[in-house]
Amino acid sequence: ESFSDKAFVIHSVSFNSTVSGHLFPPQQHLDDDTVSGSSWITENNVQRSLSQTTRTTRRPYCGYKQQILSRREQAEQTLLLAAIQWPKPPDGKIAFVQSTDPAHSDFVVVKPSEFFKVGDQLEVLVRMKDFQGKPKQYGGDYLQVRIHSPLLKAGATGRIVDCHNGLYKVFFTLLWPGEVKVSVSLVHPSEAIQVLLRLREERPDRVYFKSTFKSGRYSETTECNVCLPGDLPVCNFTDLYTGEPWFCYKPRKLSCASRISHAKGGYQKGLLTKEESLFFQSDVNIKRPILSSGPDSVIVKPKAFTDSSSMDRAEDPTVSPSGYYYEDQWRSRTHWIHHFNNTDDVTRCLEGKVIHLFGDSTIRQWFEYLTAFVPDLVEFNLGSPKNVGPFMSVDLKHNILLKFRCHGPPIRFSTVFSSELRYIANELDGVVGGRNTVIAITIWSHFSTFPVEVYIRRLRNIRRSIIQLLDRSPNTLIVIRTANVQALGPEVSLFNSDWYSFQLDSVMRKMFSGIAVHFVDAWEMSLAHYLPHNLHPKEVIVKNQIDAFLSYICPLQT
Repeated sequence: ESFSDKAFVIHSVSFNSTVSGHLFPPQQHLDDDTVSGSSWITENNVQRSLSQTTRTTRRPYCGYKQQILSRREQAEQTLLLAAIQWPKPPDGKIAFVQSTDPAHSDFVVVKPSEFFKVGDQLEVLVRMKDFQGKPKQYGGDYLQVRIHSPLLKAGATGRIVDCHNGLYKVFFTLLWPGEVKVSVSLVHPSEAIQVLLRLREERPDRVYFKSTFKSGRYSETTECNVCLPGDLPVCNFTDLYTGEPWFCYKPRKLSCASRISHAKGGYQKGLLTKEESLFFQSDVNIKRPILSSGPDSVIVKPKAFTDSSSMDRAEDPTVSPSGYYYEDQWRSRTHWIHHFNNTDDVTRCLEGKVIHLFGDSTIRQWFEYLTAFVPDLVEFNLGSPKNVGPFMSVDLKHNILLKFRCHGPPIRFSTVFSSELRYIANELDGVVGGRNTVIAITIWSHFSTFPVEVYIRRLRNIRRSIIQLLDRSPNTLIVIRTANVQALGPEVSLFNSDWYSFQLDSVMRKMFSGIAVHFVDAWEMSLAHYLPHNLHPKEVIVKNQIDAFLSYICPLQT
């Protein structure tokens, strides 16, 4: 009996149980407001994708199949899942020697000697081979690509097209003059992606959590998760407002109401078979370079004239590339970025503002950067656990209030007090808003071990609260920080692979397109940069994120 099946039973029972003395309300059907951000849905592509995806039967995962969705929400979810469907290798087991080998694979620049100028497209063909040097006949490998000019500290990402036959076309927009070099790397072979897919569907318990319950001197700690296998009694901590499910096994002697904290429990071991583990080897097939079989760079000439109209496009989170580095400064292709190099500029920009930062440790970096950079912004000690929060910094002289709070469970932080476990949607409902209110949100990394429906549900709740906030206070500024890439090894890949992050990020960009929010493209900013990938990008990258963020708060008058 699988984890999902057992958990399914628990969930259906516990949904009718009481939560801290309240009867859990029947799950209300989330109205059409929640989907007013889904402007990318049109009737015919709903039909098309429904017919495509009904063939893929997805295992029911806990309460996520029990959500009562409106027809529009259901259509959106179906479309989102269809949009991130990944090509599969042929059926049957594939031997390691027949899997993709980055060392045997290569790429060629199409027409390398052609005359290129700024604004042109550069095409690259990547040819995959296995460990015996034989060309691969199917696609599904996960690649990362960039163009860069090291001396200029310039870089940008490209667009990858999988031809499903072992060939990949990569398209780059040439955005600066000079010698421009192409880099291609294999993040995971297609055979490894199938393992990651299996883990996401079948082992959502591979990161587990715990809570401590306490009364007087007596305490107990039990395991918690979005859903729990087995038929032991559980405490139902499902959120009354958003319906977000969360459960802990019931302590033997204490009541559910005595919960005092939440923490990361740990990571399950032994998730892979011996054969599967061969697809996850650091120096063999995780984030390995694929080399060129010919020239790997082109010379780009400047444009004859500068075209200022290129900036007039509306902000679209799905446009790629959204920007590029030049002299280590990020230049967006959709809006002007002012580089806030001195502290007075930042203070002037933030004067009179309340800034709420919601999410994980990657947006906590913004809190730390601004607190350190702005001289009069002083952290007020709330006595919160280190790295967990909540945190608050105040500049009384310029009337600036900066706050950070982590998102609700699942969150792999050390210890969060139960009273500080808050869902972003509920926090947004408590914000008055207005032209001096700024909100920045990032939520991705802690959802990578769960089926995508878990993430879609969370974003749907946050989106509904954003739409309501903008409805009552249209001048509120809301910024979404995307996911970013990180260093990967055999262990990290199974829990936090860039491929998981890429899938979630694609979903987020689609769900938030068409509503009045702005984006800081941390994904491209981390991928286009020359520094090694890092879950917590280094300060030069964080500074560029902050410049993009502040440029929304204080746009240049052009």
